[in-house]
Amino acid sequence: MTEADILEFRNELTDRRRRLEGAVAGTGGLPQLTRLLQEVDEALQRIEVGLYGRCDTCHDDIEKDRLRIDPLIRTCLDHLTPEEQRALEQDLALATRVQGTMLPQRNLRAAGWEVSFHYEPAGAVSGDYCDLISGNDPAGDLFFLLGDVAGKGVAASMLMACLRAIVRTLADANLPLQTLVERANRLFCESVLPSHYATLVLGRAAPSGELEICNAGHCPPLLVRPGAIETIEATGLPLGLFCSSPYEVRRARFSRGDLLVLCTDGLLEARHGSGAEYGMGRLKEVAAACYGKSSRALVESCLQDLRAFRAGAPPSDDLSIMALGRAESAAR
Repeated sequence: MTEADILEFRNELTDRRRRLEGAVAGTGGLPQLTRLLQEVDEALQRIEVGLYGRCDTCHDDIEKDRLRIDPLIRTCLDHLTPEEQRALEQDLALATRVQGTMLPQRNLRAAGWEVSFHYEPAGAVSGDYCDLISGNDPAGDLFFLLGDVAGKGVAASMLMACLRAIVRTLADANLPLQTLVERANRLFCESVLPSHYATLVLGRAAPSGELEICNAGHCPPLLVRPGAIETIEATGLPLGLFCSSPYEVRRARFSRGDLLVLCTDGLLEARHGSGAEYGMGRLKEVAAACYGKSSRALVESCLQDLRAFRAGAPPSDDLSIMALGRAESAAR
């Protein structure tokens, strides 16, 4: 565990101890709170002697994602009791179902646009953020979002849910896109630990065909047009790094046949058995061949090409792909 990790856990445990002391004093010393305070003190003592984060049974490192959820645990996954293993499996199954309910409608048509996506966690849950937000007004705008919270597993999925709630709340306020992203960054920054951040592409698609995009440190989206592919590089830092980060918005107008493709690094950094990465160049070739096709066809082409590239190699990261284009009736 790095010094930054240790500092993070020490600060978290110290804060918990302070709050617990107040709770114990205010309740006259409830046994449950007193015991919890003792566990926090024991964890702080393990930090001081260099044993924090080590499994009591095998002395190997405990998984950091689990420590971030419960900094008091003292056993790695390999040495859970049968009862603890069953409880963990049930929790993960529930988390998987809950995260599935957060995904938007597949193959959505709204505000004159059609959007398709593929969302594939590497484990039970994912830190990728995929969302589509359209109001009840058919003449209103469509928000599309694709992002990636730093880390993996349950901890990353919890931060993803936090970010989703923030953005969805702000989307209802009818703010300019730049203001929306800046406020989302501030709220996310104030809600998470300093070591946590998220890359994100947030866009607004108008029924007229006008498109606004803000790229907060994420993989560059590709705008596919006849004979050309434009990359939309980052217009600001990832969310959560600095509360007052500024962001800029890029604008484009879509014509019939134009496509926008977004992905997380689970696609670009996917590896062949030889160790070679999939890369942006290969994605551009696939996207260029899909000009004039539907957004669904573009996503399916990306997945087919990725499977061929992997040649059976298992995924090592969460994978999300989103494609957006004008619906036929709106593009004419």
